[in-house]
Parts: sequence; C-alpha cells; structure tokens
Amino acid sequence: MPIAIVLFLVDVTLIVHAAKTGRFSPWAYLILLLPGVGALAYVLVELLPEWFGSVQGQKTRQRVINTLDPEKQYRKFADDLAITDTIANRVDLAEECLLLGKFEEALTHYGNALSRPMGDEPTYALGKAKAEFGLRRPQDAVVTLDQLRQRWPDYQSADGHLLYARALEESGREAEALDEYRALVDYYPGAEARVRFAMLLQQMGRAEEAKRLCADVLTQMRRAPKYVRKVQAEWIAAAERMLRV
Repeated sequence: MPIAIVLFLVDVTLIVHAAKTGRFSPWAYLILLLPGVGALAYVLVELLPEWFGSVQGQKTRQRVINTLDPEKQYRKFADDLAITDTIANRVDLAEECLLLGKFEEALTHYGNALSRPMGDEPTYALGKAKAEFGLRRPQDAVVTLDQLRQRWPDYQSADGHLLYARALEESGREAEALDEYRALVDYYPGAEARVRFAMLLQQMGRAEEAKRLCADVLTQMRRAPKYVRKVQAEWIAAAERMLRV
C-alpha cells in the first residue's frame, strides 16, 4: 500500500478520534494542514500521556522499560539500600535479584533479613529457598523449606509447595516428590503442578498415568477463557508434547 494512502488513513483515524473525544479543534485542522507531522504531534501530546496514565498503559510502559533497561529497578533498590539499610529495602532488592537471576546476591540479602530481630518472616525463608534452588542447590532448598514448615506450621504457599516438590525431585527423592505433586494438583492454580507431576510419572516409567493426567489438563484448558490459555501456554504445550510421545 502506498505510503500516502497509509498516512491518509492514519490522519482520518486520528481526526475521528479527536472528534469523538472532544478534541476536534484545533487538532483536526492541524492534522489536515500538516499531514504526518500533525498526526505525530497529536499522538505525542494527547494520546501517549493518556495511554501511559491508564493501568494497562502503565503496565505496558513498565514492560518497555524492563526490556530496554532490565536492571533499572535493581539499581533503584540498590541505591535505596545504600541510603537506608532496612529489612524492607533489602527484601525489595532480594526479590528483584530473583527476577534477574542474581541468585547469589538474593541469598545474601534474604539471609541478612532473616538474621535480624524483626526479620523472622516465612516469606523471607521462602525467598531464601528460591535463591538456593536457583543456584542449583536443591538439597539446601529442601532444608530451608523444612525449617520454614517447622517454624511456621500454619503458613501456606502454593508456590512454596511447588518449589518443595521440585527441590525434592532435583535432590533425587522422587517418591517423596511424587507425593508432594499429588497433594499439589488439588489446589495449585494453573497447570504447572499437574504437568510437572505427569513428567515425573513418565520419568518413573508410569507413562499411561502421565498421559491421562496430561489429557485431563488439556480438557480443562480447552474450556478455560482465552486469557487463561495464554498464561498457561507453556504448560499446555508441554502436555501436548507428552501425549505425542
């Protein structure tokens, strides 16, 4: 399509938008009198500030920032900690380290937080276990999570339970991991726990059970809303692969 036609369609679309949103004057005239330039000015002056002010716009803006500069938030939290060494600042930085794969640093920060008088929190112990697992130290993660369960028996975390099952599996304690996955599938949100359960069943030579579980996952996901299927795409694909084996 010729560029002139594309610009014309863009100009018409923006003029209609300006009219519907009460901005016809002076924007319609500027867009008509300055093809291309007027449209760009309208987008920069009117649409972008409005768009980035919305919840979805803020999320999209944050994704763009994270893509262009993934360590921007990390540097901010590191500066905050350098200025004021509080548990909250340290944990914020530790969580960001987990997201960036800086597991050694995350482990240091969580360990520091847990050692403080006011740092006795189960979420910090869970963060420590995540860092240990990320460092490929599943046995340490199991120990940390066992201590967490003993210290805070009423604390519940589906993500922590899944991490415990994975750490047991990675530690070679497959039978125990199987029991944990079996308990998880009844309440874990999403398909990951069931697909990981099926993977372990298959690994242990129980292929038929694994395939039945994957078939159940796919049946449920076909009935789920589109946005759910999008979020669960990785585990839907894994279940489909296992059924093809």
